[in-house]
Amino acid sequence: MAKADALAQAAALFDGGAFETALGALVGYATESQVAGNHAALDAYLDDAITPRLLALGFDVERHAGHFLIGQRIEDPDLTTVLIYGHGDVTHGQKGAWAGDMDPFVLTDAGDRWFGRGTADNKVQHLINLMALEAVLGAQGSLGFNVKILMEMAEEVGSPGLETFCATHSTTLQADVLIASDGPRLQADTPTLFMGSRGAIDFDLSVDLREGAHHSGNWGGLLADPAMILAQALAVITDARGQLLVEAWKPDSLTPAVRAALDGLPIEMADGPDVDLGWGAADLTPAERAYGWNSFAVLAMQSGVPDAPQNAISGKASARCQLRFVVGTDVDQILPSLRSHLAAHGLQSVTVTPGDGYFPATRLDPDDPWVTRVATSITDTTGQAPHILPNLAGSLPNHCFADVLQLPTIWVPHSYRGCNQHAPNEHVLKSTCRDALILMAGLWSDLAA
Repeated sequence: MAKADALAQAAALFDGGAFETALGALVGYATESQVAGNHAALDAYLDDAITPRLLALGFDVERHAGHFLIGQRIEDPDLTTVLIYGHGDVTHGQKGAWAGDMDPFVLTDAGDRWFGRGTADNKVQHLINLMALEAVLGAQGSLGFNVKILMEMAEEVGSPGLETFCATHSTTLQADVLIASDGPRLQADTPTLFMGSRGAIDFDLSVDLREGAHHSGNWGGLLADPAMILAQALAVITDARGQLLVEAWKPDSLTPAVRAALDGLPIEMADGPDVDLGWGAADLTPAERAYGWNSFAVLAMQSGVPDAPQNAISGKASARCQLRFVVGTDVDQILPSLRSHLAAHGLQSVTVTPGDGYFPATRLDPDDPWVTRVATSITDTTGQAPHILPNLAGSLPNHCFADVLQLPTIWVPHSYRGCNQHAPNEHVLKSTCRDALILMAGLWSDLAA
C-alpha cells in the first residue's frame, strides 16, 4: 500500500499542475554558466529555488563557494544512503533563434512538449527526482533510507572544481550508491539505465605557415595551402566512412559481456535524424559504435574568410576536433599517438593543441547488484523492463562519483534524444516527465524495502 500511495501522490503532483508550476519557476532562472560574470543567477538558483525545496523536504543544506550545494536528510546512519547529483546551469539561451520567437527562459506549453532552456538539461531531471521524494514522504512520512544531494552550477563548462570538491568533501558525500539523472533515454517511451559515460577530449589541429593571405593567381602552385594540409590530416585520422585509423584510439573493452548488454537495443528514432548505417566501424552494430566504441568528430573548421571568400591562399587553417572515448582507452596516449600518427604520414606541420581538460570515461558492470535492484524496481513500477546501457554515449562528470567517491553509479535519464538540448527549441515530453515522476517515486519507495 505504501508504494501504491507514493505512486498516486506522484501522479497527483503532475496532474494537478504542481510539477509544471515548479518547472516553470526553475526555467525562469537564466543560469547560463557560459556567460562570464553570471554569478548572481547561478547563486539565486541554489539559494532561492533549490534550498527552500530541500528544506521543505527535511534536508539540512550547506552552501559552498564555487556554486556548490550539499543537502542531507539522514533518517538513520545505519540505513542505506543514496547520493543524488544535479546541475542547475544551462548553455547559452540563444534568444532570437527559437521557433515562434519563444523566450528560452519562459516555459512554453505546446502539445506534449514543454519548451525552455534547461528543461531537458538538467532542471527537469533533478526536479523529477526531488518531487518523487516529496511524493514518497507525503505517502509514507519517511523514506526509509538516507539521501544526500550535490548540486553544482558549472557542468556546461566542464564542471571545473567538482573533482576537487568531491575529494575535499568525500566524508560528507559518503554514500552507498549514486542515483542521478541526466542525458536521454534510448527511446522516449522506455525507461533507460546507464552506469557511466564516454569520456570526451577536445583538441585543435592547426596549420600555421605564414602571416596573411597571398593572391591565388600570383602564388598558386608556389605556396603550400594550409587548408589542404589540414584536410589531409583529417583524412588520415579516419577513412571515408569514419572508421578510426589511429590504432591507439581503438579500445580494448568491447567485451562479450558489453556486446551482450548492447545486443538488440534500438537506435532509430521516429522523429530524429536517420542513422547512417554505412558510417563508423563496419564490423560493429550501431549500438556498439555509440556505446562501446570511440568516435571522432570535427566540431568546427576554418581557413580564409568563409563568409567572404577571396582569391587568396590563406596562411592558416584550423579545426576544433573531439574524441569521445570509452573505458579501455589510454587517455594519456590519445594526443601523443595522434601526433605520431600524423608524423608517420608526413604531416609534421600540423600542430595538435589540447583543449581545456576532459571528461574521463567510466563504466559500471551491467551485472552489478545495484543495476539489478534499480532495474527490478522500474520493471515492477512500470511493467516494462528498462533499456540498460553500460555507459552513456555522451559525457558527464561521472568520474567524480565513480573514481573519487568510489561509488557504484546508476543514471536514470528523464529526457529523450530528440530534445534539442544545447540548441534552440530545447524541450521535454510531458508524457515522459509524468512516467518518470511515477517511476522515481516507485524507486525511492522500493529502496526502503
